[in-house]
Amino acid sequence: MGDFGVIADVSSVVVSTLTQALRGLSQVEPPIAELNDLSETVQTPPPKLTVFLYEIAEDPTSRNRPPVRSQPPEPLTTRKPPMALLLRYLITPWGGDQATQHRMLGRALQTFYDDAILDGAQLSGGLAGSVDSLHLTLTPLTLDQKSWVWYAIQKPYRLSLNYEVRVVNLDSAVETALRPVQSRTIEGTATP
Repeated sequence: MGDFGVIADVSSVVVSTLTQALRGLSQVEPPIAELNDLSETVQTPPPKLTVFLYEIAEDPTSRNRPPVRSQPPEPLTTRKPPMALLLRYLITPWGGDQATQHRMLGRALQTFYDDAILDGAQLSGGLAGSVDSLHLTLTPLTLDQKSWVWYAIQKPYRLSLNYEVRVVNLDSAVETALRPVQSRTIEGTATP
């Protein structure tokens, strides 16, 4: 179940997955992945793949789910269904030569193509041990859409990847106690 820290947990899983994938690219100075909002200059060396969460949206396909009920022996409660989130990331290479940057992008593409669903032991933080799974999809954006993302963060356009992670469940914090039915009365007209 995802508490308010689930967004940070997902970002951490994405960064650690990419960092592991980048280890074999160079023996001298292996590139790393890092969470970065791109507000400052990215410090290199070593070469880096920045992971920038640029948008959070509600997944429209997961709306109108039923309320979640607690399981006995706990006191019976109900709460709203989890809010299903889509997290959109910009993954950008920095440092090294152009060939190194292209290899970093290629390795990121290969990693999320080969393992597009992160679950089980791959999850950490509040997601560890949960039955949740994170589905990663390369998001096709037009050059104009990508340019608007770069314009919004006031940086010149750089070659980058856009990934969408779904469904990230953010649990509701409001629980309502349920009272069991003690008795019932059926009223109606009798038929002769």
